[in-house]
Amino acid sequence: MNARPPARRVAVIGGGPSGLVATKTCLEEGLDVVCFEKSNVIGGLWYYREDRTEQSCVFRSTVINTSKETMCFSDFPIPEDWPNFLHNKKVLQYFEMYADHFGLRKHIKLQTKVNSVKPAPDFDTTGRWTVSLTSMGSNKTWEETFDAVFVCSGHHCQPNIPHFEGLKNFKGTVMHTHDYLTPEKYRDKRVVIVGIGNSGGDAAVELGRMASSLFLSTRSGAWIRYRISDKSVPFDLGNRIERLMPMSLQESILLNENKKRVDHDLIGLKPDFGILAAHPTVNDDLPGCIMNGLVTVKPNIRRFTTTGVVFEDGTAEDNIDLVVLATGYKISFPFLSSSVLPINDNRVEMYRYVFSPHHKHPTLAVLGMVQPLGPIFPSSELQARWATRVFKGEKQLPTKAQMMEHIRRTQEAMDRRYKKSPRHTIQIDVMPYLDEIASEIGVKPNLLVLLLTDPALAYHYIFGPYVPAQYRLYGRHRWAGAREHMMTVWQRVHKPYKARQGGASMKELEVASGPKFGLLQLFIILGILAVIYFRFFQK
Repeated sequence: MNARPPARRVAVIGGGPSGLVATKTCLEEGLDVVCFEKSNVIGGLWYYREDRTEQSCVFRSTVINTSKETMCFSDFPIPEDWPNFLHNKKVLQYFEMYADHFGLRKHIKLQTKVNSVKPAPDFDTTGRWTVSLTSMGSNKTWEETFDAVFVCSGHHCQPNIPHFEGLKNFKGTVMHTHDYLTPEKYRDKRVVIVGIGNSGGDAAVELGRMASSLFLSTRSGAWIRYRISDKSVPFDLGNRIERLMPMSLQESILLNENKKRVDHDLIGLKPDFGILAAHPTVNDDLPGCIMNGLVTVKPNIRRFTTTGVVFEDGTAEDNIDLVVLATGYKISFPFLSSSVLPINDNRVEMYRYVFSPHHKHPTLAVLGMVQPLGPIFPSSELQARWATRVFKGEKQLPTKAQMMEHIRRTQEAMDRRYKKSPRHTIQIDVMPYLDEIASEIGVKPNLLVLLLTDPALAYHYIFGPYVPAQYRLYGRHRWAGAREHMMTVWQRVHKPYKARQGGASMKELEVASGPKFGLLQLFIILGILAVIYFRFFQK
């Protein structure tokens, strides 16, 4: 990359979780930051709004699919007495608390739409960007110039509407889940839902309890995952040992656990791909709704008639009142031209999904443009911590050729693992991805140092739940509460269950669910020490 002045003034586009953490990170790095949000509130799609415009939001009933301990930002825990899986109102409340705690609101300009982001006339020398803005209140339009830009508007903006024969002539109501809010007005209607991702599953469960008949059409089936695993703990509280197992072993364990809960073949959902070959559908109620007849599983739709649908197995349903397309989204940034960020078939060439290798200067970063197997908010946070160092010139990106090679290898690995689908173009495994970025900025814990200086913490680091606070133990902007946070995860997991007095004590629950130390753990630790010894001390 050519030399340029370090960034001082940064624009953040979007006031959702990625925009909030980008604003906070800029402030702690001493940058002058302005966040532009076109609505009148912060929170992005987590702010439920009845007056739906082109801006997406959650259903009124949406509950997040990642637990509070894994989804929180690394230096701002979610209150321990909150539920382990938060309703969207609680998620929004958490973001509002975060904004207030770190003094972000005065840096956010609400009701300000970003029309375009273009290279400034002096971009080749400075890397600056010209941002066109419009006040939604006064309709006034103006331009400002920034040294760097964070794009934090999310990738759930442009609904994907697939082609179906006869759909244009269908006389019933057709909507995308983008526009779905509540089920009440569809009581006693006949409904077809197309797609079985997370939104499709949630809509099927909710509408199935209201509709006279509901048909869930799926082209390929899906593996259903439950939020709660054994002993009533969140399913996503895995540890490093589990995540570092060979993929075949991980898949075998997950498949065995999954079969104990639901027979996918029996209820018509078994896909023709492995349980780790697609983004999971997380739903606690869908199998039960299928078993009690509230939801009927059907194959892909062959064509629409004026009043119904014909499925690929030849069966048909007539007098359909509502079709809900749960068919995902297209990656789209309407304020960026294709020359700034080309998007082809839902694929974007981005180094670590953050920086374009085609820009002369790395002064535009996209946050949250990943589909993680795990929580997205900590991913955006580490992306922001890395990108601000790049903006300031403290971290250098590889050469364009090296970045393109990294993109190529990442894409090939993704294509080998996942079934071909527009939704599998930005997949990441959270742990290795975050470790990679954390290593770039010196905040990934050193296991050898932990083992020698704080064995108790090392034990929790290896065998305890994988939580974002580990990236605040060391390095710049460390958090004094990070160690305690990591050591007390199980206490916070169990806390909301103790609203009723009686039953097991908190200590008993922690012992029952927390990491156990036995021969296996001893052998693993000794093996790690042996590898470190022979790798670094024996030549």
